[in-house]
Amino acid sequence: MNISGKIANAQSLVEQGLNDNTNIKANLNAEDLVQISLAKNLGVLSDNGALCILTGEFTGRSPDDKFTVKDQQTERKVDWNKFNQEFGKSNFDLLWKKVCNYLNAKEEVYVQDNFACAHEKFKIGVRTIAEIPWSAQFASNMFIRPNDAELQSFEADWVIYCAPGFHADAAIDHTRKHNFSIIDFSSRRILIGGSAYTGEIKKSIFTILNYELPVYHNVLPMHCSANVGKDGDTSIFFGLSGTGKTSLSADPERFLIGDDEHGWSDEGVFNFEGGCYAKCIDLTEDKEPDIYRAIKPGAILENIVFYPGTNKPNFADKSITENTRVSYPLSHINNIRVPSFGPAPKNIFFLTCDAYGILPPISKLDDAQAMYHFISGYTAKVAGTEAGVTEPKATFSACFGAPFLPLHPTRYAELLGERINRFQPNIWLLNTGWTGGPYGVGKRINISYTRAMLSAAVSGELNHSEYDTDSIFGLKFPKGCSNVPDQLLNTRNTWTDQNLYNQKAIELAKRFIANFEKYSDKASAKIIAAGPKI
Repeated sequence: MNISGKIANAQSLVEQGLNDNTNIKANLNAEDLVQISLAKNLGVLSDNGALCILTGEFTGRSPDDKFTVKDQQTERKVDWNKFNQEFGKSNFDLLWKKVCNYLNAKEEVYVQDNFACAHEKFKIGVRTIAEIPWSAQFASNMFIRPNDAELQSFEADWVIYCAPGFHADAAIDHTRKHNFSIIDFSSRRILIGGSAYTGEIKKSIFTILNYELPVYHNVLPMHCSANVGKDGDTSIFFGLSGTGKTSLSADPERFLIGDDEHGWSDEGVFNFEGGCYAKCIDLTEDKEPDIYRAIKPGAILENIVFYPGTNKPNFADKSITENTRVSYPLSHINNIRVPSFGPAPKNIFFLTCDAYGILPPISKLDDAQAMYHFISGYTAKVAGTEAGVTEPKATFSACFGAPFLPLHPTRYAELLGERINRFQPNIWLLNTGWTGGPYGVGKRINISYTRAMLSAAVSGELNHSEYDTDSIFGLKFPKGCSNVPDQLLNTRNTWTDQNLYNQKAIELAKRFIANFEKYSDKASAKIIAAGPKI
């Protein structure tokens, strides 16, 4: 086995499926991986030094091709559904051998060792074995990078096999199509094949933590961003991709804990990752200074288009996808929390991108409403985040992250409810979607107004405001907020056609009620009553 680079236990690679003839590049730094990608014509540099890549067929996740091995460990614990599709153990083992044989036949294989979970008590070792150098670089960007001493004693708790060029034979390999993402909790292996979209790598680890942390440690895993103020007050932002987690948590007045995945233990909130994965569509330095300035050597830009004749990214160009992305380590941001940990949150924000244009731009929730909206997870899937989504589409995603939840949503809701009762945070529903009408008629709420409402909530200004209550959804919204037009706060007032508003409000309310029926047998009467009323 020809190994260049540092690795703690070469023998472990044999146990993980690599053979004596494999040429392994182990734990190279970002600069070296970039140079290899450039030499192999797998990317180009932007004018600011970021590596620009194309992920090919897939520019977003493919949740329909995500599987979990069903065995004695998972059979009764996993909530088997369209996101947790069962896969046979023997079929997994055969496919794993095929993927290993495929990787062993490559000219080079890239191995990257990292950690997940910034809390020492829950830290796990994650090894990525990748076909493509920028897949390994992405893993290094997004997970927590070990120091030299940690690298010398590194042990992999989980191994990700990333082989975009390997296409499964669905009829033989029991996949749905040629691409797949499969988790085996018993062998602690993850297979990703047929797709080069890097988000599959990070979400696979998020999924396994969503299983192991509640089951073994009673820790709440969260699809949220988090930051902390100078006085030590933590805020967390639940939301699906595209609702504003990364943008709103990147606040120059606060310290970023992380932008996407966290755990809430008895000690506080901790980041799962060591980097950020931000959307780039319409990115400008004025609107998103922290993200814009993080795009520099070591960052990876995905599926962006240059201005003609230049290497300057045109972030407004969505001709490849609206889901243009950048990954970068947390060190690319100036005001970060070190380590990536904060106390229990003082403010919790549920971010929803309401394509109907009905929900108030900000509402203060009581405990029952918080549980109702957490379990509901209403938003709009934003264009490009998943294969086939080309415009905002209203959807419900339990706990604001259903595709990544191996357990039943009520388990996560129970954990959140326990923490709300114990720590008594302020809870807000923040609508980053449309106002003045639905998608296609109204317009997206200006992010400057959203930031102003967020600032007023965090500073405590909204704790002393007067509130009105929406007659259908029962949501309390402030009558006034600094730097926000009063008319915007009452969504009804932004519509010119009141009859159309009533029609769309009732339509959305019916969707909430119909969606919640599948949870009504496990939800209390108080939580059910917190939903909309027609």
